[in-house]
Amino acid sequence: MFTGIVQAVGRIESVTPLEQGLRLVIHAGALDLAGVALGDSICVQGACLTVVAIEGARVSFDVSRETLACTAGLDAPGQVNLERALALGDTLGGHLLTGHVDGVGDVVAFEQAGESRRLRLRLPKDLVRYVARKGSIAVDGVSLTVNRVDTDLFEVNLIPHTLAVTTLSRLAAGVKVNLEVDLIARYVERMVGGV
Repeated sequence: MFTGIVQAVGRIESVTPLEQGLRLVIHAGALDLAGVALGDSICVQGACLTVVAIEGARVSFDVSRETLACTAGLDAPGQVNLERALALGDTLGGHLLTGHVDGVGDVVAFEQAGESRRLRLRLPKDLVRYVARKGSIAVDGVSLTVNRVDTDLFEVNLIPHTLAVTTLSRLAAGVKVNLEVDLIARYVERMVGGV
């Protein structure tokens, strides 16, 4: 489990093809790797990945074809948001996340709004029912509050601090992002729908 509070921005340094996916080597930047072991989970740009090697500040992950098919930004060098898995007793500063990306969204607009930025995203139609005004959503692993919802669009506001400590400042119209809807909404739907 994760919270969507990014702990560091790292960088995918290399991408090596595997028979059934890719191996990523990520420089973890300022992420505290003390105590991280093989098999641990780290949220990388919103996707829960398993540590397969550690060399100093570099952490390696094997990414399956399935994960690559339902995410964006894990197949090429570039900056990524990083968060270690929650430990019992950690502060839950954002909202509960699994690191299981529900779909890929498209940035429609990224505009100045005073000191902040307004981010407008189009999401897959099958995810619309899980997004509510003043509810939570994760964009590239960052916990955000939804300010507005339309038919297949939603808006969030990004404060200067969020822009400074995540990869979200690089966004622009047309960029694809990883989305994870609120876990509670999924369970409520299952209980109410009886499915």
